[in-house]
Amino acid sequence: MGEARASPGGRSPEHPARVLVVEDEEVVRTLLLEALEEEGFGVAAVSSGEEALERLDAGIFDLILLDLNLPGMHGMEVLSAARGSQPDAQFIVMTAFGSVDTAVEAMRLGAFDYLNKPFRTDELLLTLDRALEEAELRREIAHLRTHAAGDVRAKILGKTPAMQRVFDLIERVAPTRASVLITGETGTGKELVARAIHDVSERSRRPFVPVNCSALAETLLESELFGHVKGAFTGAIQAKRGLFEAAKGGTIFLDEVGTLSPSTQIKLLRVLQERSVTPVGGTDPISVDFRLVAATNRDLVELVERGGFREDLFYRLNVFPIRVPPLRERREDIPVLANAFRIRFAEDNGIDPPPFLPETLARMMAYEWPGNVRELENVVERSLILHAGARSLPFDPMTRAAPSASGGIGLVTRASRERWDLDRLEREYILEVLDHEGWHQANAAEVLGINRRTLYRKLKRYRAKGLLPETLARQ
Repeated sequence: MGEARASPGGRSPEHPARVLVVEDEEVVRTLLLEALEEEGFGVAAVSSGEEALERLDAGIFDLILLDLNLPGMHGMEVLSAARGSQPDAQFIVMTAFGSVDTAVEAMRLGAFDYLNKPFRTDELLLTLDRALEEAELRREIAHLRTHAAGDVRAKILGKTPAMQRVFDLIERVAPTRASVLITGETGTGKELVARAIHDVSERSRRPFVPVNCSALAETLLESELFGHVKGAFTGAIQAKRGLFEAAKGGTIFLDEVGTLSPSTQIKLLRVLQERSVTPVGGTDPISVDFRLVAATNRDLVELVERGGFREDLFYRLNVFPIRVPPLRERREDIPVLANAFRIRFAEDNGIDPPPFLPETLARMMAYEWPGNVRELENVVERSLILHAGARSLPFDPMTRAAPSASGGIGLVTRASRERWDLDRLEREYILEVLDHEGWHQANAAEVLGINRRTLYRKLKRYRAKGLLPETLARQ
């Protein structure tokens, strides 16, 4: 094929572009590997989708040349699964003649281009060069827009490697048109991530429209999303524009997307395919321009396997996945978050904020935080209000339900996990009962099976040790 040529796509002998070839036919795989190495690329080659994902998890690639018709895991599955681990890579899919529709669908899911087999070497190299050029341009635009809109890392708090990866993914996907699926437990801050993607994107001057898919009944949700015509149902006294129309030129954020009914899933899939909506009760489609970001705390892969979520819709949503880690996976961020919330709520309430002692922050870092950042935020706000004027703020996660058999089990489980002694367990249970009884000490003493004087002495001892605000202890 001759000497390696200079490339406009950013290849150079000093920094060769890394290519992963995923092709099950050995002859084709060998020819591609030899041709690309001769042209100055750094090349790795595998024969299956499963091997491809292993290589993509282990290293970074600039280009992925992906055959769609693979044994075992299909190329579309590889594309969907790999986008999150290789957000900066360009995927070029290869397909035999007659499978062009599938290749086009792959491009809708985030692939850069497709090559129809058999193809010429110069056609392949031209496609790879264009892919590298676009990737470089995209990085430059992302860099400029990120600085113009304000650093994402200044808007979402987090210094741990887990959060730095989230920030990196936000900055990389924001300039693109790709749909984003944000996953994570309740309270991790999925909407903050969605807003950050919008703020850094070229759509930032247009609307950001959040929708909680679990908050409305099916018929009401469809009316909200797609709009309705006058008389479409009882109470529809006038036509209403849907939220997809309201998001014109901007971003629509579908939170709790895993709760969508089968009927709504079908209609959403059609909107994503056709980029048009048909209002409830109407017949004329309306063109819409939006960027979709969805979020869920449910395992959509498991839902798909159980038949609770459409596989084709999942692929549409999961073009670029971002997982927001739970607070227990980023414990070093807890002091930063706690102090930021402490200062913010103090300013909101006109309170002089007592500090957190190092020992208190250490206890907070050891806690599991089942409600994640939202729970931390609530605990800090409550503690600040209850302990205003104290010398320091204690860690007081009083987000408990009324005392019951199940509540008692929860308390014992927490005591075991955090290795409390009996005095601590007794104190926490007493405080739980007091909370439930609205700090009415006579009622609490009756529930506890002790007299009021005994309860008063215990509260006095807690207060002397700085374990209870004086105002509450004297009630």
